[in-house]
Amino acid sequence: MDKAPARRSRLLGEGDISVSFEFFPPTTGKMEEALWDAIRRLEPLRPRFVSVTYGAGGSTRERTHATVARLARSTELVPAAHLTCVGATCAEIDRVARGYEAAGVYRVVALRGDPPAGVGAKYEPHPGGYANAAELVAGLKRIADFEISVAGYPEKHPDSPTVDADLDNLKTKVAAGAARVITQFFFDNAHYLRFLEAARARGIWVPIVPGIVPIHDFRRVAGFAARCGASMPAWLARRFDGLDNDRETTHLVAAAVAAEQVMDLVDEGIRQFHFYTLNRADLVYAICHLLGLRPEPAAHKEAVNA
Repeated sequence: MDKAPARRSRLLGEGDISVSFEFFPPTTGKMEEALWDAIRRLEPLRPRFVSVTYGAGGSTRERTHATVARLARSTELVPAAHLTCVGATCAEIDRVARGYEAAGVYRVVALRGDPPAGVGAKYEPHPGGYANAAELVAGLKRIADFEISVAGYPEKHPDSPTVDADLDNLKTKVAAGAARVITQFFFDNAHYLRFLEAARARGIWVPIVPGIVPIHDFRRVAGFAARCGASMPAWLARRFDGLDNDRETTHLVAAAVAAEQVMDLVDEGIRQFHFYTLNRADLVYAICHLLGLRPEPAAHKEAVNA
């Protein structure tokens, strides 16, 4: 007899599943509207935090700052700002970090960042800037007691020569003060589970939160995966075969795929999830519902805020 449904039922009834959401800053008025529609849709699920990304080469730094500031000012969400080493000196990055501290934003996702020329180009530290994410983490901790998340790569960062070197780099980031690892998205849970086991064997004991991306658009997500070194299993591609012009069925399949992935991770004892929303809420909301998360009742929320 398969005991998975009973095990899932117990897990989902414990109330200890937590989620976080990632958004990207808008570049047009229409995208701004879509972003805030997604934020308002997901806000009642009470995520642990929501993060806002940078564009390639730090190109959206000001829009990221504006979005984070608005989140802190006009929602009940806990915002986390992305900071990268790209395109700025240490002093410039420190100034941005102090601005976040002044705004009451104490969560940061600290990343090395992609080269200004794009993924695949050779990375060169900015003159006078932080050389890598570990240096950035250490610099941020000197400014304030930020809660810092860093990136982990279940299939190895594309620039790392070996898996061992990648794990060594992750351990350095944690030793510098990172409180959490958020993984690059993946589609085969075996990659995450091997990565988790290897990290624990290295003495990395901070939470290692799986990054999940629902496949709203297969070609778009497959392109992301190819650029960041995340493999796309053949079986997954077959599930979306022939659906390029069928958005409705694509979303139904995407919901089934993502739900299967997160529920299998729940069976492995995973309690925290980070969703790359791509500024779209419906699939993420549905998956969170399956995880047992429910919106805060309006009456309770009004009583708390009274």
